[in-house]
Formats: sequence, C-alpha cells, structure tokens
Amino acid sequence: MKYNFDEIVSRWGTESVKWDMCERGVLPMWVADMDFKAAPAILEALQERLDHGIFGYELVPDDYFAVQDEWFSSRHGWSGLTRETVIPTTGVIAAYSAAIKAMTVPGDKVIVFTPCYNAFFPAIRNNKCVQLDCPLHYEGGIWTIDWEDFEKKAADARVLLFCNPHNPVGRVWTRSELERVGEICLRNNVFVISDEIHCELTYPGHDYTPWATLPEDMVLNSVTCMSPTKPFNIAGIQIANIYAADAAVYRKMDRAINDNECCDVNVFGVTALKAAYGASGEWLDELRAYLYENARTVYCFLEDELPQVVASPLEGTYLMWLDFSNLFQVKEGLSDALGEFLEHDCGLKLSVGTIYGLVGEGFMRLNIACPRSVLLEGLQRLVAGIRFLMKPRGGCCHGGGGHGCCHGEGHGEHGECCHGEGHEHGECCHGNGECCEKEGSGSRKTQTPEN
Repeated sequence: MKYNFDEIVSRWGTESVKWDMCERGVLPMWVADMDFKAAPAILEALQERLDHGIFGYELVPDDYFAVQDEWFSSRHGWSGLTRETVIPTTGVIAAYSAAIKAMTVPGDKVIVFTPCYNAFFPAIRNNKCVQLDCPLHYEGGIWTIDWEDFEKKAADARVLLFCNPHNPVGRVWTRSELERVGEICLRNNVFVISDEIHCELTYPGHDYTPWATLPEDMVLNSVTCMSPTKPFNIAGIQIANIYAADAAVYRKMDRAINDNECCDVNVFGVTALKAAYGASGEWLDELRAYLYENARTVYCFLEDELPQVVASPLEGTYLMWLDFSNLFQVKEGLSDALGEFLEHDCGLKLSVGTIYGLVGEGFMRLNIACPRSVLLEGLQRLVAGIRFLMKPRGGCCHGGGGHGCCHGEGHGEHGECCHGEGHEHGECCHGNGECCEKEGSGSRKTQTPEN
C-alpha cells in the first residue's frame, strides 16, 4: 500500500471526544471517527490555507460544486450537483434537521428504521415532530426492511428519515430496495430525507446507490444530505451539503438553514472538501481495502474465539453490529450492563445498542476504523471479558447455592457470595479479604447479567 494505515497516532490529550471522554487505559472503539490521519492532499491543502494567515468569512466558489459533480458522476453515476441544486451547510446533522423543519409542521410523524443513528431522535424531537419507529427485520444476522410494517406506518407519516448506507447495522441498500421504499413514500405522500454520509465506505459486492439516481419522481420527493467528513476523517472541520433537485424544495431548504443559523460554512471546510473529492480518491480506495481486511479480521477472530457472538455482515460504514443476545439468559438491560462491564472491567468502550432504539437491546456497535494492531487489542479485551463472564463455575451465587462465585476465577473456597442477601462473611469471592461491593475490589454493584 502507498499509505500507511498501520501507523499509530496518539490522540490522548487532543480534546478528542472519542479518546478523551474515556479514562486513560480504556480503548475507545465507539464514536464514529477514524484513528487515521487525513489524506495527504487534504493536509497539504489545509496547510496552504493556514499559511495565508487570514480566516475571514468564506464565499463558496464554483469549483466547490464542480469537484463534487465530477466525483459523484464518475464514481456513482450521479450528476447535476450545481449551485442551483446543492446547499452548503455546517454538517449532516444540521442538514437533516433543517430538512425536517422545512418539510413538516409540529405534530407531523417522521419514520425511522430502527436501530438507527441516535442523532436522528433529537432532530425529530427538536422540530416538535413525532418519531415513528419502523423496526428492521432481523434474522440470521441479516437486517431487512419490514415492508408490511413500513407500508402501514407510511400511511400516517409525513417524512422518512433514511440512512443509506445504514448506521448501525451496516446495510448498503440495493437499488430495488430503494425503489420499493420510494414507491411506498410516493403512494403515501411521505417525503424522503436521505442521510448518505457513509456512502463512500462500501465493500466488494455492495455498491452504493445514491437516492438521487432513482426515478425522477422519487428524486423530486427527496433531499440528500452528504459530506466528505466520514470517509476522509475530517468530521471536526464541519462541512456538508443538501442536494435538492426540485426548485421549490431547494428554496424551502435554503430558508430552513437560514432559520437554523447554519448557513455559513467553515473556511477550512471548503478547502478540505475540494482536496478530498479533487485529489484523494486513491487514498480512499486504499482505506476501503484496509477497512475490509479489518472487518475480515473481526469475523475470523470471533469465529475462532467467540462463535456465539453474531457479527452482521458489513456491507458499508466502518461500524460493526455485534449480537451478544445468544450468550445470556437475561435480556432486559443487557446492552447497558455489558457496555459498563467492558469499559470499566476490560478497558474497552463500545457503543451500547439501545442508544439506537429499543430493538438494539443485546447488541453493541464496534468501530473498526483503527490500525489493525489496535483492533486486535480491542478484540482480545472483548474475548477475555466475555470468556470471564461465561466461565463455568461450580454454582453461581445468583442461581441459588453452590460453591464458588460467578465473578471469581478459582475462588471456590468460599461457600457463599458477597452479593447474596443475608450472607454475612468476612471474605469476598475474589479472595482478597474484602467484599467486591467495596471500591477498588474489581467489581461494581451493578452486575453484568449472568449466562
């Protein structure tokens, strides 16, 4: 490879949300940004802009639109991205929030396919709309749209807030699936807002289909929100676009981003976008190949070490959706308890499945956009933690009787567990002479569900 994605760059102490919101020693594999340096062409362009030394208000030049049109036309068969169809804004969240404002009135219902990106929920709520969950169908690790449920709910909705590719389940929707969604929305007068921020991150056999390449009536009944920030790891630079093919819709979007005060773009965002789409294609192609091998690493590691955990096939994004529900009898609260255990006892922070909707119970989201050595360290921590929880014991203190504590390893000399009610004993099942309810003893009052 020309580019070194194995390089480890410390992000501690850089005010990184992903890293500095965790305690030192915890490996963060949660927030959706990458632990790779941005493409060299982007760094060079930003340095040149920085060297100028003056950072006043920024006009958006014609080549900002031209470079996007060339990129999407050559790579995805989508043309027509011009000043008359594309509205720059500060980010994709701002974009779809403005779109909801533009296309609804308070009390309107907005459909989301859950589990879905958690920032969808406040965008709906803050626009005084009603969230209408349409849970995806899950079977054998595969997620699909429940068409009957969607058709039923579309009859009572005004907007579909859509994710293509889908975060967190990693689906890259096929053209036939998109067209069926579009037909149902047209039939029920449901406007489509398509978040396509992950569109460049797809893998062999799964091609991204822009919503804007569907039949014209579906395109006119939609807007697309897109940005180079996810695929080129420049999320902190804050730049995105809204594509609206219909002139009347365009005017509504323009009004909404002005109403939401998100119409002025970052001076570095314009520079970074042009360098990303204009000169970083080779870097992106190598990144995708590296991420694909990272995903294969996860599949192989889990198959060998923890086959009970089901990883949904990763068609797009760098976010793997892991199903832990087969490991535990307890279901309610599993994701929260497991997330807490992994972070505080194993030094691994994943995203808890339930933040993406109730259907995410029993799931965790794993960010694989990191050097492979870091990924392997995270997987080792994950497997060690799960094996610890699943270790056969001579009787679980939560199961009524038996010797040995369900949390300890080799501490079978204690006949009772310090977690049991009415068990007054001087030693803990961890064998250190202190009860594990006490601080610093290696466990917590909130226990992870037992198998």
